Amino acid sequence: MRRVVTDFVKIKDLNETERGRISSFGIDVSIFSDYYILPGFADVHVHLREPGFLYKETVATGTASAAAGGFTDIMSMPNLSPCPDSIENLQVQIDAIEKDALVNVYPYGAITVGEMGEEMADLEGIADKVIAFTDDGKGVASENMMLDAMQRAKALGKLIVAHCEDESYPKDAPEAEWKQLERDLELVRKTGCSYHVCHISTKESVDLVRAAKAEGLDVTCETAPHYLTISNDEIEDHGRFKMNPPIKTAEDKAVLIDALKDGTIDMIATDHAPHSEEEKSKGFAGSAFGIIGMETAFPVMYKKLVDTGIISLEKLVETLYKNPRERFGLTACSLEEELMKEKPTFAVWDLDKEYVIDPEKFLSKGRSTPFDGWEVKGRCVATVIDGNLIQEYKDERHHIHDIKQ
Repeated sequence: MRRVVTDFVKIKDLNETERGRISSFGIDVSIFSDYYILPGFADVHVHLREPGFLYKETVATGTASAAAGGFTDIMSMPNLSPCPDSIENLQVQIDAIEKDALVNVYPYGAITVGEMGEEMADLEGIADKVIAFTDDGKGVASENMMLDAMQRAKALGKLIVAHCEDESYPKDAPEAEWKQLERDLELVRKTGCSYHVCHISTKESVDLVRAAKAEGLDVTCETAPHYLTISNDEIEDHGRFKMNPPIKTAEDKAVLIDALKDGTIDMIATDHAPHSEEEKSKGFAGSAFGIIGMETAFPVMYKKLVDTGIISLEKLVETLYKNPRERFGLTACSLEEELMKEKPTFAVWDLDKEYVIDPEKFLSKGRSTPFDGWEVKGRCVATVIDGNLIQEYKDERHHIHDIKQ
């Protein structure tokens, strides 16, 4: 195939041989001629809920949701039952992934036993089977515990991925996030640990990460689409606006956007966290923390940031594909190189498609999203993983192909 200069290409701009190869993976190039090929995205922050909470989500429904959003690689958080804090507990999740996953799933291992912050998990025992270590959903309160975790993770060549939350502050206070981040960065200075910050939402966190990078610390961070597009003066009394950390001010949102543009924020992750309808129907105060995000992430970002000229499509692809894969040790390559593989992985997008988000059409079991009713742009019409057509969008609905049958 000839060189593809960018990280995306229109199907009609491929030559006849190239289009023939794309069609061999189940893509109707005559219908899709005006659509774009993009690389498969990687989401480093996903709650699949299995094992333990299958009424919220399963490996099967969560990975179908990922494929529908153009995500081919996802990383599964450890707030499960059993918690993956030992090889025995981790194996329960691995078995479910091997049985039902439609996309590539990389499990996290817990930092502490049961994510309770009191006893160190068996980091050495699970290191070879996890992508990184995190107690996401909870901050590691003990400084000594986090110091020990960082030293062990460094010896094992693994990232510490931190949910920064100091519970001595109210959840909506910026200090709840950045105070623990500030502490962790001091520990990174002491240990030389590789460190990644989950879902930053405040301008103070941005300042701390920017300074840490300038200092040369091995630090990266993510934010989520809701922090880049919503401010707290837009929140309604509804569970679909409740997540942890909470959405902050318009000033914070503006700082986050600037940090995304200048590279201080390395990647966009969804923090896909499904709950049952009952758990999210008790108003803002009474509902569970967490929203879903994989089926809306790219369309929201494309409409609100790319279509408005705030960032380029290249930048969006960088934050959804290149940066997360490189940081977490997955192979990242040019689209040209990917398409030349015998069994490539990619997604096909109709970037001109405008529509209104309707949660009832989601493949996830979750329905709670702050983007309900938003007009967005960009539809993933096909997802191919290792040469297999996993999902396609036709007849106004997603069709999932179970390649394991």
